[in-house]
Amino acid sequence: MYFNINEIDAAELADWVTEAENPFHIVDVREMNEINAGTIPDALPMPLATVPLRLNELNKDHTLVFICRSGARSAQACAFLQQQGFDNVHNLRGGMFAWASAGQPIGQPKAIGAN
Repeated sequence: MYFNINEIDAAELADWVTEAENPFHIVDVREMNEINAGTIPDALPMPLATVPLRLNELNKDHTLVFICRSGARSAQACAFLQQQGFDNVHNLRGGMFAWASAGQPIGQPKAIGAN
């Protein structure tokens, strides 16, 4: 657990994905070679170092779930975005390790420029 970071576990995120009742976006902050090896289907690829440069691609009104390999880089992204005024950001606890261990689907990222 990270101080003042909202966390979500793999089972809860899987429920969000299947329910699709509340719109949200998944953002993968790993490096592109990691993302291309497999991510949560349709996650937006945004390596951590590029997040400050790509803030305009993120909407403060949307729920955002950040993922990485283990949850550390995505927690950094959440902390940064909270400092920038984003209130509804969540970190996937355990990252892709937890997602894969829970037997959840691994797929390809969202195509750049796709909504």
